Order: sequence, then C-alpha cells, then structure tokens
Amino acid sequence: MANVRLEGVSKRFDSGSPVVNNVTIDINDKEFVVLVGPSGCGKSTTLRMIAGLEEISDGKIFIGSTMVNAMPPKDRDIAMVFQNYALYPHMTVYENLAFGLRMRNHPKEDINNRVTEAAGILGIGELLDRKPKALSGGQRQRVALGRAIVRRPQVFLFDEPLSNLDANLRVQTRTEISRLHKQLEATMIYVTHDQIEAMSMGDRIVVMNKGIVQQMDSPLTIYNKPANRFVAGFIGSPTMNFLEGTLTNANGPAFTFPEGNLTLHVSAQAGSRLASYNSKGLTLGIRPEHISAKHQGESFHKVTVSIEVTEPVGNEIFLYFTIPPSRQLVVCRIPSDIQPTAGAPFDLYVDSSKFHFFDPRTGLAL
Repeated sequence: MANVRLEGVSKRFDSGSPVVNNVTIDINDKEFVVLVGPSGCGKSTTLRMIAGLEEISDGKIFIGSTMVNAMPPKDRDIAMVFQNYALYPHMTVYENLAFGLRMRNHPKEDINNRVTEAAGILGIGELLDRKPKALSGGQRQRVALGRAIVRRPQVFLFDEPLSNLDANLRVQTRTEISRLHKQLEATMIYVTHDQIEAMSMGDRIVVMNKGIVQQMDSPLTIYNKPANRFVAGFIGSPTMNFLEGTLTNANGPAFTFPEGNLTLHVSAQAGSRLASYNSKGLTLGIRPEHISAKHQGESFHKVTVSIEVTEPVGNEIFLYFTIPPSRQLVVCRIPSDIQPTAGAPFDLYVDSSKFHFFDPRTGLAL
C-alpha cells in the first residue's frame, strides 16, 4: 500500500475557470479518506485525476514516492470502483473477477487463488458461475469490489459506488466496505455526496465546494468544529440552523434578533472570544439536536415557539417553527414520545454551550 499526496492540483476544461482549484491533501498509508460535497464541487474530478483518467492542469500528484502526473492509469497500481458496476454481461462472475489478471498474464493458479480469496472475503463464492443479469444490485456491487480486490493495488478508489443501491443495501454495503478496509489494511479514497456515508466511513473527511477544499479533518472534528458556514450546513442531518442577529452585552453577552426583544444568552467564554463583534451582525448556528424539549442544565434557555410543521420519523420527531417575532425557520429533533400540536405554543430549550458563530460576510467560523 502507499500514501497519496496532491500538491496544488487544479483542473480546467478548455479556458474556463478551474473546476478543481489548488487542492492540496495528504492521505496516509492505510487511511480511509472520503471526499464529500455537493454535485459539481470537483470531488469526482479530483478522484479521476488521481486515477489518471483526467489530465491535471496544475500541480503534482504522488502515489508513494512516485510523481504520477504523466503516468498512464494502468501503471499507477490503483483499482477503481465506479458508480455503475461496469461488469461484462457475457462473462460469469468468476470471469469478470479474473479478466484483469488474465490481461496482465498472471499464472492460472495465481488467478484462481486470488479470485477464490476475494469471493470468500465478499461472500460471493456461490455466485461465481452466474452472469451479472442473474445478480441483485448488491451482489453486482460486491463483484465490482471483488474485481478491485484481486488486483491487490496500492490504492483503492471509489466513485460514488452506492448511488444505485436502495437504502437498506446502501447501509449494508457501506458496512462491508468499512470492514474490507480494516481487513485489507488498504489505502482507500472514497467519493460521495452523502454526508452520512462520509461521517460513518472515513478516518478523515475532505469537504469540497466549488472546486476548493473547505476543511479536512476527522468526522467528529468537522461536525463539532466546522471551519465555515458551508461545512457546518453540509455536515449534519437535518442541517444546522442559521439565525441572523446582533451580539449585545448590556446584561452579559447575548444574541439579539433584528426585531423585538428576544435574546439568547451567550456563554461568557464565547462573549469574550467575540468581543470585537459587539453591536455587530453575526450568524448564529445551532444544530437541531441541541434544541431540546426538556431543560437539561444551566446552559439551556427557554424559548416559546409556534410549531408550524411536525415530521414524525419513527423514534424521533422533527419540529419546524419560527421564533417570534423573527420569521427565520428553525428545525429541531425531539423524542417521539412528546407530541406537540402544530399551531400551538410550545416551550423548547436551546443549549447555548453548543452555539456556533460565523462572520456573515466571509462565512468563516469565529
């Protein structure tokens, strides 16, 4: 296996602005790194440049100690799993798994051993004589994974491999890929637009937007300490609430809404950190799970709201409401044993220790 390093990598199509702009990331040997972001953010293009399927416009890419900018894909010692399974329909599962090895003139016994080993790891041993049309979507994806495993490459690349699977199969297959990573002790780079996949699978996450890396860190660090408003809003489901207001300090630090007398208390530590923003506009971020239906400590402050929509989702309920007199829509999540009525006043408790603050002009976390 090997580490992967990108140094100032950019990609432009024709003479347009870069779709990947000055990306620098360092992926350790045996690490599982997830590139995540909305459609068009440049994550798949970045992966394809690592694979050699796209030429880079600027920068350098290293696999191990070797710069691979001019190296063709077949010589980079990587294996890629695509969104579509790309299986040969006229070949059996065994033949699909063995095809790449045969093209590289591996001995027949070695091919058989590798195919048998990969089939055992993925639990598809009984499917080796079937053709792809006789397989389910999940089975086809495991065959695509097996075709990568038999190569024993330095780096595995995954380009949204679960997009064509239903919800249950997505959960099952992402668990299999995580287990596979631990079993193979392989370097893996995984692209997805699904932040749940990113949070649950990656050792580290690279959040991208408009071709630029917004933040690279562990899942929990990105969740708890987002670098900017984009990262804060993209990671988490439902998304973080953002409220516009002003920082005041008449009777202690507080966040005041633009209309009315409603204020949310701010911790002394946060107030001290944000002293230069007193009487200035700020964006406050609060995650839905940090608004509770019960008072749970000194940092929780009561707010009476009017519930507009309730969304039961099984073990919890999403509540959508506005904080009067402001008309800024907010969502929170509460246990399903509490049943508020839409349109009626309801008391909620906001945890001020979980507030995030952002500069409304730059979007950077403060």
